[in-house]
Amino acid sequence: MDFTAKRAQLIESLRTQIKDERVLAAMMRVPREIFVPIQYEYCAYKNEPLPIGHNQTISQPLIIAMMTEALVLKGDEKVLEIGTGSGYQTAILAELAREVISTERISSLAESAKNTLAKLNYTNITIHVTGNKLGWEDDAPYAAIIVTAGSPEIPSELLSQLAFGGRMVIPVGSRYIQELYQITKTKPRNIIRDLGGCTFVPLIGNQAWEDDQLK
Repeated sequence: MDFTAKRAQLIESLRTQIKDERVLAAMMRVPREIFVPIQYEYCAYKNEPLPIGHNQTISQPLIIAMMTEALVLKGDEKVLEIGTGSGYQTAILAELAREVISTERISSLAESAKNTLAKLNYTNITIHVTGNKLGWEDDAPYAAIIVTAGSPEIPSELLSQLAFGGRMVIPVGSRYIQELYQITKTKPRNIIRDLGGCTFVPLIGNQAWEDDQLK
């Protein structure tokens, strides 16, 4: 299969909704096929989410592009990603920002993502296994934060790690359907923009959902 041609076709289809050419160029450079389980390689450039194990998914390309575009990255930022997953979104961020700090609660996913990203020779990514802790305070504040799972609320724990003037993109709603929010941290109050409906796996952790598997 000609993955490069399929990737180019996908990027062209995204161009009708995504206007940031830097985001589209980054997605053209990152081979999505190596971030999905081998049995789903043939689906790598369909505009749909795919399972990656542990009841987690790699998000559909349009959502990844929308969330990345909403961060308004210029290239000199330090970005925090909540939910490394396969590492695909992490790679997109690494193409667009100076430094990416990514957190993952499932250690096997974190290790797999590290291995995949190492094969692509990224040197500006650090991945931490954090369990149910949200974020990574040691490197705060961040110019941008992206959350790749749905939360019941906007976690103050993450807002406290966001720099003033910075943006956080996060799905907020129920365990099954959410609204995608872009939050700009400003005084005296934050600016919240609703980017539309979406569906993500639940965010597990403090100020988020409990892990059903532990009940």
